[in-house]
Amino acid sequence: MTPSGKLASLPCGRRSKWVVLALWLILVVVAGPLAGKLMDAEDNEASSWLPGSAESTQVLNEQRTFQPVDTAQAVVVYQRTSGITPADRAAAERDAVQFATVPHVTGKPVGPQLSADGQAMQTVVPVAVGSTGWNDLRAAVDDMRAIAADGADGMVTHVTGPAGIGADQAAAFAGIDGTLLFATIAVVVILLLLTYRSPTLWLLPLLSAGVALFVAQAVIYLLAEHAGLTVNAQSAGILIVLVLGAGTDYALLITARYREELRRHQDRHEAMAFALHRAGPAILASSATVVASMLCLLIAEMNSTRGLGPVCAIGVLVALAAMLTLLPALLVICGRWVFWPVKPAFGTAEPTSTGRWAHVGGWIGRRPRKVWIATSLALGVCCIGLVSLNASGLSTAGTFTDKPDSVAGQEVLVAHFPGGTGAPLTVISNTVPAEAVRVAAATTPGISATTPVVVHGDLATFQAVLADPPDSQAAKDTVDRVRASVHAVPDADAKVGGSTAIVLDAGRAASADNRAIIPLVLGVVLVILALLLRAVVGPLVLVATVVLSYAATMGISAFVFEHVFHFDGQDNAFPLFVFVFLVALGIDYNIFLMTRVREEATHRGTRAGAVAGLAATGGVITSAGLILASTFAVLGTLPVVGFAEIGFAVALGVLLDTLVVRSVLVTALTIDLDRHMWWPSALSRAGQPLDPAPRPGLDAV
Repeated sequence: MTPSGKLASLPCGRRSKWVVLALWLILVVVAGPLAGKLMDAEDNEASSWLPGSAESTQVLNEQRTFQPVDTAQAVVVYQRTSGITPADRAAAERDAVQFATVPHVTGKPVGPQLSADGQAMQTVVPVAVGSTGWNDLRAAVDDMRAIAADGADGMVTHVTGPAGIGADQAAAFAGIDGTLLFATIAVVVILLLLTYRSPTLWLLPLLSAGVALFVAQAVIYLLAEHAGLTVNAQSAGILIVLVLGAGTDYALLITARYREELRRHQDRHEAMAFALHRAGPAILASSATVVASMLCLLIAEMNSTRGLGPVCAIGVLVALAAMLTLLPALLVICGRWVFWPVKPAFGTAEPTSTGRWAHVGGWIGRRPRKVWIATSLALGVCCIGLVSLNASGLSTAGTFTDKPDSVAGQEVLVAHFPGGTGAPLTVISNTVPAEAVRVAAATTPGISATTPVVVHGDLATFQAVLADPPDSQAAKDTVDRVRASVHAVPDADAKVGGSTAIVLDAGRAASADNRAIIPLVLGVVLVILALLLRAVVGPLVLVATVVLSYAATMGISAFVFEHVFHFDGQDNAFPLFVFVFLVALGIDYNIFLMTRVREEATHRGTRAGAVAGLAATGGVITSAGLILASTFAVLGTLPVVGFAEIGFAVALGVLLDTLVVRSVLVTALTIDLDRHMWWPSALSRAGQPLDPAPRPGLDAV
């Protein structure tokens, strides 16, 4: 037995399987309480999402000089279209007094201020953003909404502004971990039952994936608390979907290969060792691709993107460890009966050799060039939808799949007050030239008013009210003009922040991340494939097919988002997130297929090996793709457009990769290119199979 064969037998030895089980039970006992604390370690403050070097982020940090506690403005809007009455104004004044007593409200409310048309009023209330981020906003805003609605006597009231929007975002993300966890588990259970057609077998992959998730959450919690790892609601939610989805995928591949080897080996321990020896390299390469792709996110400017990388990488590594150790131990402990009612008996024929995927492979093999050309053209047509892709960021209203109170309030605010009243720009500069900075900002086109300068030590600050709605392109253009004006004031070192500036800076950082990370991920994937397949042509072909699949996915998604779901656009980070997940996860299926094709090609030749590889892996990879696509589709259950778009696009892309790219396009290209697929390895120069003998048992490997 070779060293690799001995290593493969460790998780499934007659004694070592019990050691593996005991170690994982200890990990679960230790990790359980820590995993439950992960939500408490989330950092959902604005700085945890924004580019660290951006001007707006610097303003957020320097604002602490004037306000030791981070604050966000809540704008309470009152509207009576027939005209605000004296009683309405008196009610709003009483509300302002009560707002000051609401927990987390800091400072004196300003207002009520009557609109020029006399149909609306607004009161601005500063709310402290504590260590729990937007959850503090939610509690305060809920109280303010109750106060404003009580005694309104027919007046329409809303709470909007940055604090109101943040509170509604907190409500949208409330219970996200539990929602995603239970929805994902339900999807996985149903699909495993359909895949295995066994009332017992599905428990083992799901149990192993669940253990991996708890351990991963515990590790991430410890790193967040003691090593400065940034975790927010976005990364914590995606972690659940990724670990359960990818972990179940690995479980399907191992279980399928184990069931195949049980027909060749009477001893189940030997069958599992052989299955791990054969399937392990592909699973290791797959996980390495995902981990390396996620770690590429560490170079991102956006803090939220940079934090997502290590969180997902840790999740995949723990899932890999569980599926290569815990799952094999459980399968061997349970024995063949766990496959009931269709137990793989020793000496029986492998059904995949004559199954539907064998027939598909035979059909492709008779006309490979026509198949790959037609498939490529069809995917190319899908790419046309890219012209309608609008990943320039979402407006406030476009952030939610429904219409929360803050969005309704923003519409009232825009209708009756200057567009940027509820979300002014914040300008900070040195003290001496502060007045000159204020004048420069006030005279900039697009600014309707400025507040007096407030001085604290060496720094001074004031606010500038935008004439346009704060999430409009006109407001973003005004930010650039104001920055140009105040930067020109000598010795001022002026900086411009505020919610509009934050959106502008985040969009530019996301665009820079796209340009830097996408080529890097492609390069990393190409290197891993080249090492795995020991070839150059094959990896280039596989990467090209995945890029084509990504472009087709984005084209279809853009069309559906605009014409079916009627979304306003896409988040700035949408192209990057979808690319990383699709390339990293989509290449998995090509790895699983091509490693098996290479294995078969050494015995049969490339053309026959491609058909045999598709026949052997087609069913399990299709099941894996359906499970992974379904788990990402669960993201669409959240009332947040950004999550819904990522979930839809990744699910669609995984299905394309599984059902079209891997099964049809890659197989046809491999058959057509034949041995040239493996250039420059020895397999590309062989006119005959390198090893025409039957595959040896594990002891001979």
